Amino acid sequence: MSGPKTAPILIIGGGAFGISTVFHLLEAGFSDITVLDKDDEIPSRFSAANDLNKIVRAEYEDPFYTELTLKAIEAWKTPLFAPHFHQTGFLHCVSAEAQKEATDTLNRFRVSAERHHKIRPKVIPINGADAIRDLVWQYQEASLPGWHGYLNLMDGYAHSGNAVKGLYNHVRKRGVKFILGEDGAVAQIIYEKTAHGQRGKGVMTATGRFLPASIIIVAAGAGASKLIPAIGTQLVAKSWSVAHVHLSDDEASALRGIPVTYARDLGFFFEPDPKTNLLKLCPMGGGYINTDPKTGVSHAPDSIEESAFLPEHDEAQLRRLLAQTLPSLADRPLVKKSLCWFADTKDSDFIIDYVPGTDSSVIALSGDSGHGFKMFPIFGSWVKDLLLAADGKQQESRWRWKTPASNGDSTNWGGSVSWRLGESLELADIQPAGKSKL
Repeated sequence: MSGPKTAPILIIGGGAFGISTVFHLLEAGFSDITVLDKDDEIPSRFSAANDLNKIVRAEYEDPFYTELTLKAIEAWKTPLFAPHFHQTGFLHCVSAEAQKEATDTLNRFRVSAERHHKIRPKVIPINGADAIRDLVWQYQEASLPGWHGYLNLMDGYAHSGNAVKGLYNHVRKRGVKFILGEDGAVAQIIYEKTAHGQRGKGVMTATGRFLPASIIIVAAGAGASKLIPAIGTQLVAKSWSVAHVHLSDDEASALRGIPVTYARDLGFFFEPDPKTNLLKLCPMGGGYINTDPKTGVSHAPDSIEESAFLPEHDEAQLRRLLAQTLPSLADRPLVKKSLCWFADTKDSDFIIDYVPGTDSSVIALSGDSGHGFKMFPIFGSWVKDLLLAADGKQQESRWRWKTPASNGDSTNWGGSVSWRLGESLELADIQPAGKSKL
């Protein structure tokens, strides 16, 4: 960034990446920051972070992200973030019916955990149902057929919605401006011609208001491609199902402290939320995309209502998960059912870089790829580093802008992405009757 730290910065998106960026820019001395979001509340309901909880696990197949997550876990333990972090442990297994791909993935994660000197002492091997019952008394009635894997006591989860809300309140008190709702809906980035091509000079909102800026940071998650069409197919909007079981006070209390329980071939769930008594569940699979046939790019739906359902296959999978772990809940009604939209990249790496051809005036933050929230306390520091880089370039090559494939490319977005198994399906093919199509 060539200008002073007093230059106006616009951040589009009030989710995890956007709010974390605000915090770290404030810490670095940037003083004129405005956040825009089309929702009327923070965290935005269009953000994947507007959720009860997200897994915080240290082990990755890639040591690069393992080291970053260890830093993030330490940051989660600091006063600003600690109220939202719960180190309950991470029970990571496969069931007897798991396919080879699921077992192979589990084993790669276990090797990663066991080879790291900081994580290894926290890892407990799991060889069968009895081992799980010995460690988690709440699973005494669970069948857990053929379950094996490991329990990592270093891991846990964060209450994502509360964490974002807490940091939002913190930065707002420090003078950050927020424009929300219809007035905060950005229709387009406005450019002016320069000797080097073009430069972002501000944004136009859906209400016709122009807001000037020296730096425009697009932290719109799965909606980034609509504001930055050049991002093309290096980014895809993809979703996974979320559902909940509403427990009684006694039921929720009895399950307090259970580890995040993850069968790689079925899905996962968390300890119940103490305020709402909701037990959140997510099925495993290849997810869902929403491809525009004209461009070949997947976009998140424009309305929240379009994603307010649970595909039948996913519901059946979640009920199998409950039958094997918490059988008394297996036939209970599932509530607050929805698809949660992420911004996926082919390699699961983030995008934290200037958009080419914008004279270092527009930054794209995206590609959370379903694993970004655990980095919430530290993510914004990487945006700060980019702005302060002496050469104006992203120093970490894997986070740089990548030239998208042409629309005629036969890239298969349904293919497996390392730790996620299965083929992606089109939203139009699984929506209930009456739901609108793209």
